Amino acid sequence: MSVVEDRVAPPAAPPPRRPNRVLALLRNSWRQLTSMRTALVLLFLLAVAAIPGSILPQRDVNIENVEAYRRANPDLYPILDRLGGFDVFASPWFSAIYVLLFVSLVGCIVPRLRDHVRALRTAPPAAPRRLDRLPQHALLAGPAADPAGIAAVLRKRRWRVVVRDGEVSAEKGYLKETGNLVFHFALIGVLFGVAFGSWYGWHGNRLLVAGPDTAFCNNLQQYAETGLGPRVDAADLPPFCLELTDFDARFRDTGQPSYFQASAKVDEAGGAARDVEFSVNSPLRLDGANVYLLGHGYAPVIRYTDRLGRAQTSVAPFLTTDGNLTGEGVAAFPDVNIDPATGDRDPNQQMAFEGIYLPTAPDAPPYVRSVFPAEESPALMLIAYRGNLGLDAGIPSSVYVLDQRQVQAGKLNQVGEAKLMRPGESWTLDDGSTVEFVGTREFITLSVRYDPGERIVLISSIVMLAGLMMSIFGKRRRIWFRTVSGTPTAGAGPARKSGSEAPAAASTTDGSSLLEAGGLPRTDYSGFADEFKQLVAAVERSERNS
Repeated sequence: MSVVEDRVAPPAAPPPRRPNRVLALLRNSWRQLTSMRTALVLLFLLAVAAIPGSILPQRDVNIENVEAYRRANPDLYPILDRLGGFDVFASPWFSAIYVLLFVSLVGCIVPRLRDHVRALRTAPPAAPRRLDRLPQHALLAGPAADPAGIAAVLRKRRWRVVVRDGEVSAEKGYLKETGNLVFHFALIGVLFGVAFGSWYGWHGNRLLVAGPDTAFCNNLQQYAETGLGPRVDAADLPPFCLELTDFDARFRDTGQPSYFQASAKVDEAGGAARDVEFSVNSPLRLDGANVYLLGHGYAPVIRYTDRLGRAQTSVAPFLTTDGNLTGEGVAAFPDVNIDPATGDRDPNQQMAFEGIYLPTAPDAPPYVRSVFPAEESPALMLIAYRGNLGLDAGIPSSVYVLDQRQVQAGKLNQVGEAKLMRPGESWTLDDGSTVEFVGTREFITLSVRYDPGERIVLISSIVMLAGLMMSIFGKRRRIWFRTVSGTPTAGAGPARKSGSEAPAAASTTDGSSLLEAGGLPRTDYSGFADEFKQLVAAVERSERNS
């Protein structure tokens, strides 16, 4: 009888799972982002992106230079402003590169740190079978070597040593990778310090004229331009008031400045007013703020007496336009020619004087440029305007320039011809009113800043430099010692071999042994041969004295 067995076919293997394309894309993108190559590319891009910030004037540094650039390049300015050219370090594209670099460095360094810690905890590897094939090799003849003594010699020279079965393995130079990691972690610290300072820092720019009537206190309304970090509120600004009492400026014969120093009186909350001095390279350090001196100029003092005999005085800072401190500005008198009976003001009888101030006027016309920055022959070229200044329209305008829209609309008209005036001189206009050039006061431009990330950046920069030195001067190398049975031929003396020489012949005539040494540099190290010879010599002396 036959038995028929039903053979059941094995179940078919399930089809391979299709990889998730989204996860694969994210994984590959993360690997690319956290590679050292990408970090270097992003670092290069960050340096390139910072170039416009060093070439173009920045609003958070000097708003006056930005306005001067706008006047000089009216067609190019709107394009660059739309691209963030005058706020480079706060622009979205610069921030994107910054954040990507930060993430790339963290993702790249953390695995390397883990591998480095693992390598530090791992014992030096065992000796290879053929030490004579290593770049450095030597044989020493003598009695049986003491591995413990050899290890002691190496440990005195700060080698990591392990003894296995009579063999001595040692390595040195992990300082190189340690320095590399320290450098990159310090670079992350610099990036974090800059970001922290932008979050919790603030700044304000201010033009300060000398005199007690022009002192300012630290609040947002007192600044021409301000910037607060996302984590800073106006109430967080430290309270203090500052008055410019004197300014000392010295110039070389070529007109180049040689010395700037401002004398001021500062009144901080909770303390008495005190006299302070600061200069370009030595800012004024206050509690919660630093005051930096940026520039210097002159503010003509102009007294206008209207046709009714009422006098008003204006201290008008004239912004400098060149290295010889030629100044351009406007002195406006909106509250003049008021009817004494009704007290009404006719807006069409307002006055303004547009002019050029020359600290040292040339001997002959044209009087458009100063020939020296110090006040050796001061002169003021004025053009008078009468009409509606447009101040009541509620449209923001600069106090340093005349509203040309009013001039073009015929609402503000020039009165007479331009007039060159010296200090103390006066000018009588067509309606009997007079304008007098009283003199000048000096002014300075200030940048008041608080950056809590400065100390982080400073410490990180020092650590980064130290890590760079460790990375440059650290050299990875390994060395091994083992005892080989045999002795050199009688009368041949100690057998030595270094480099590519052939090993000395050995025999077994007296039962002594050979000490074989081999060395391997893990990085490019031209001085390893000399160091290897010194180590071998030190081991030989130690064995001889033991």
